[in-house]
Amino acid sequence: MKFSRHRVSLLVAAAAAILMSSTAFAAADADAAKALAKSNDCFKCHAIDKTKKGPSYKKIAAKYKGKEAEGFEKMHKNITTGPKVKLEDGSEEDHKIIDTKDQAEIKNLMQWILSQ
Repeated sequence: MKFSRHRVSLLVAAAAAILMSSTAFAAADADAAKALAKSNDCFKCHAIDKTKKGPSYKKIAAKYKGKEAEGFEKMHKNITTGPKVKLEDGSEEDHKIIDTKDQAEIKNLMQWILSQ
């Protein structure tokens, strides 16, 4: 069976996507995620299991259960660009931007939130 370069490229891309999807939601480092959240005052508005100004992490995880890719996209936008978000009381304010450029730390935080 002879494959063209284009076909090989597509196969490699598909294999990478499968590997990424199976590891994208691997276990998070909870201690590192909590430390990042604490150092960025995330717990001022969020708690793990109760509603504060923002939804609890359990509520966020439940919202995106089975839709983790959508959850990652939404959280990434919120914590890296600081858009206006609607708070639990219906008011709006700018979401705080996480103070790190380390994408692995951001990914770990999002994995941890979605694992609640």
